[in-house]
Formats: sequence, C-alpha cells, structure tokens
Amino acid sequence: MRGLFATFEGVEGAGKSTRCRALFDSLRRMGSEVVHTREPGGPPVSERIRETLLDPSLQVPAMTELLLYLASRSADVDLVIRPSLDAGRHVVCERFSHATIAYQAGGRGLERESVEKACLLATGGLSPDITFLLDIDPEEGLGRLHGRSCRDRIERESLDFHMRVRQTYLELAGREPGIRVIDASLPGDIQDAKILAGFLDEMRKRAVCRRSPPVGEGALETEI
Repeated sequence: MRGLFATFEGVEGAGKSTRCRALFDSLRRMGSEVVHTREPGGPPVSERIRETLLDPSLQVPAMTELLLYLASRSADVDLVIRPSLDAGRHVVCERFSHATIAYQAGGRGLERESVEKACLLATGGLSPDITFLLDIDPEEGLGRLHGRSCRDRIERESLDFHMRVRQTYLELAGREPGIRVIDASLPGDIQDAKILAGFLDEMRKRAVCRRSPPVGEGALETEI
C-alpha cells in the first residue's frame, strides 16, 4: 500500500523542524517505515539550491526565488518523495506547495493562480495527504530566533511580510479540509500528541476507504 504523505507548514519560528522530527521518531518507534525530508532541500541537488535561496548576502528577485523553490521541490519529489511513497513508506516533509503559495503569492505578491499552476507542474500533481499548519503570531515566531547567530534571507524579511504569509496560510486552511491547524504556542508535547493523532486518524480513514467495497462486492482486507 502507498505510504502516507504528511507536510508541515507555518511561519518562521513555528517549530516545523522539531514537530516534524517528533512525528518521524514516533512513527519509527511504532514500527513504520518513514522518510524525512525538507524544503528547500532533500536530495543533494536541492540542498545546493537551498544554500542559494537562504543566503542573506544574495539579492534574489521574486520570480527567480519562485523558480528556485520549484526546482528544489521537483527534484525532491522525483528523487525522494514519490519513490518512497510508491515503496510503501510514509513521508514527512518540512514545507511543500502550501509554503510557495503563502510566501511567494501571499508574501511576495506574485499572481496566485500562476503560482498554484506552477506548483502543480513542479510536483507532477502530487499533493499531501495531510498538512499540519503550525500557527503562531509571526512576531512571537521571529522572537524565538533571537538566539541564532545569523538569520537567513527569509527570516530577515519585514514583519509585514511574515504577517501576509500567515494570513495566506490561514486562508488556505479555511478552504482545504486536509490542513489541520495546530496552535504552535502550546507546549511541544501537546502539539506532538495532536499531530500523531491526526496522522493516525488519516491512516484509519484510508483503511476504511480501502475496505469499502463497490456495490455488490465483498470488503477488501487492509493492513497498515
């Protein structure tokens, strides 16, 4: 059976890496085969693109930024995500297409419909089975980064930019039932419990769908 694809989204400082790693570890302890990746990044070619995208010394025009993110994602999908899912492994990913809509359309102001179409082209139509949006006030999220020695290019954007990103994320959550909003100001263990419960719930829903037979036929046996 195909693996489940879960993504983590949110503004800077929301805790995506920590929560994604926690889900990865929980699934591994439960005996599941699971792959962790991130965007921009993943396979070596995408990690090289990541270095360019986040370099604070570079001036990157909005359209160039969009295309670089999509190039990184396309390689991640082709080399890591889709092969893992097809092999029956679950995939947990830090950011995916929702991030591009939130940052490049919402934050940068690029035309939204064009950005959405470009995302579909880069992923070959692949979309997450479930997305966890870690929601937090951008000012609080950025405040969590004060201990870092050097903020990357995106983290250095204005508060207004990050507010637009958050608003776009919340708009997406309001129209897409596959996005589960998690209050990122809650204690980490509570967030982790909600995320694991959401992931397992999605697995159960899939199992039910696979068991549901066409009219007049017997139920299918399903293993998770």
